[in-house]
Amino acid sequence: MSSHHIVRDDQEPALIIANGAPCNDELLGQLLEWSPLVIVLDSAIERVLDLGIKVDVLLGDFDRNFDAEFYRQSQYPIEIVHTPDQDKTDLEKAFDYLIERKIPAVNVVWATGKRADHTISNITNIVRYRNLLKIVILDDHSKVFLLPKKFEKWYPADTILSLIPIGTVQGIHSKNLFYPLQNDTLTIGYRTGSSNHVHEDGLVCIEHESGDLLLMECFD
Repeated sequence: MSSHHIVRDDQEPALIIANGAPCNDELLGQLLEWSPLVIVLDSAIERVLDLGIKVDVLLGDFDRNFDAEFYRQSQYPIEIVHTPDQDKTDLEKAFDYLIERKIPAVNVVWATGKRADHTISNITNIVRYRNLLKIVILDDHSKVFLLPKKFEKWYPADTILSLIPIGTVQGIHSKNLFYPLQNDTLTIGYRTGSSNHVHEDGLVCIEHESGDLLLMECFD
């Protein structure tokens, strides 16, 4: 597998490859094809090189034996970004890098699976960047992103949609969900909107008044 990079500007989302469970080759290939910039966290670099992927940016704290010259030669041209700050995860540092470059959106793969603490942190950290970066986390089973106050999208009937509040989300209204929400409140750990689904082919509308609400499109 190699990244083709049909688009070479910052209009399409960048791609971050983290170090969780791998996704299927088809999904990874589709994302690589349209990503103008591929960032790999240092903990995943050997796995990525084994797939023959061309890397644009290698980022991390490099807290292991690290031969920068090897990657400069094998992946030329490549930007190597050393981020030693131990108060942030490497994924957060990658988000910061994109914000500094004024890239508005990113898809993230290999960010779920393996350790549960990493998965939870990676997904919930989306909300910290709500006004700075549009983040979508994808794997073989789901696509997760932060909802604006009003969200509309066409879905086929029976598409599974889960609403995940980060903290408490109030004033939630929905249209065209099998289990409708009418001025409802969802709170993480108490009541969530897991495993709802689209009632019929057409637009789904989800609105909320306050709080941070994630949507997970599920592919069982």
